[in-house]
Amino acid sequence: MKYRTLGASGIKVPALGFGCMRLPLLAGRKNSKRRCAVDIPEAVRMMHYAFEHGVNYFDSAWGYHMGWSEPVLGKALAGMPRDKVMVTTKMPVWLAKKPKDFRRLLSTQLRRLRTDYLDFYFLHALNAKSFERVRQLGVLDFLDEAMREGRIRHTGFSFHDAATAFRPIVDAYDWTTCQIQYNIVDTNYQAGTAGLRYAAKKGLGVIVMEPLRGGDLAGRVAPSIKALWDSSPIKRSPAEWALRWLWHQPEVSMVLSGMSTMQQVNDNIRYASRSRIGALSEQELALVSLVQRAYRRLRGIPCTGCEYCMPCPSGVAIPRNFALYNDWTMFPGSDQAKLVYRTWMDAANRAAACKECGTCEAKCPQQLAIPELLKKVHSALS
Repeated sequence: MKYRTLGASGIKVPALGFGCMRLPLLAGRKNSKRRCAVDIPEAVRMMHYAFEHGVNYFDSAWGYHMGWSEPVLGKALAGMPRDKVMVTTKMPVWLAKKPKDFRRLLSTQLRRLRTDYLDFYFLHALNAKSFERVRQLGVLDFLDEAMREGRIRHTGFSFHDAATAFRPIVDAYDWTTCQIQYNIVDTNYQAGTAGLRYAAKKGLGVIVMEPLRGGDLAGRVAPSIKALWDSSPIKRSPAEWALRWLWHQPEVSMVLSGMSTMQQVNDNIRYASRSRIGALSEQELALVSLVQRAYRRLRGIPCTGCEYCMPCPSGVAIPRNFALYNDWTMFPGSDQAKLVYRTWMDAANRAAACKECGTCEAKCPQQLAIPELLKKVHSALS
């Protein structure tokens, strides 16, 4: 395993981290609040195997696998030397209604994980609105207090919002690290390349999540994209190309992968063992650029995400709706875009909230018929 330095912290982390959001499931079972569908023996075997091969960073969260990810990781940790493992989980900020909830949530998570402390504790899925709310509740003071008590050692946040919300969160606190969605497609989405570089310049270690977009960049590859990858004299899987491109960048401290099978663990460890900063040649980078342009041509709506159309008087998150629709067109068979639209977006921000006032249309540099396109988005994703 290759290791990198986590920003300005001096902490050495593996190039590959183990994400515990896509653990193996028992056939025909689904997780519920009362019943765990994770194949626990297999999940523990995979995590132990990864640790034995140098992957000593494990990432979980309160809600992964309907609340079962933390307990399963806790079971795996019981078979590892705790001082050799870096454990991360995330505070579900949406469940914190009062200041005392911060302590209650952390105590529950430590109990689930069967540990007295966390190496990293993240505020989960921050956006401008959720961060301001928990900030007013005193979450930053709570993080300071939990560190003084030794219950957490380092702080971070994961991010899901427009690029304009990223810098203010980075600047608001002395974070050790942050976690962003970033891959060969999402260079201008959410934090994007600009956010990656800004956080790294500020000394934060940047951990990349969704490096393969939940498998979209590996398993649901359009024929036109596959033909481009296959044109290279160097033969690699689409997954390895996408991961190598991330590891090529000096600002990336770690790539976090949610692995569901032992084969995926083996493959990712093999890819990580070949990784290094600046590893791709000019010809290889040129091929990646061709693939990126090909993905952009597959988009159904030519929105650049410039946000000139914002703010919408009705509250519609116009660029985000268009980005989700484009995901749906680029990766046929993937339900991720529909899940985000139906579950994670506030109803007020969805395409259906458009009042057709036309304010956005007059400001769009691409001269898009935005109200009509929003109808198309809602019809596809609802």
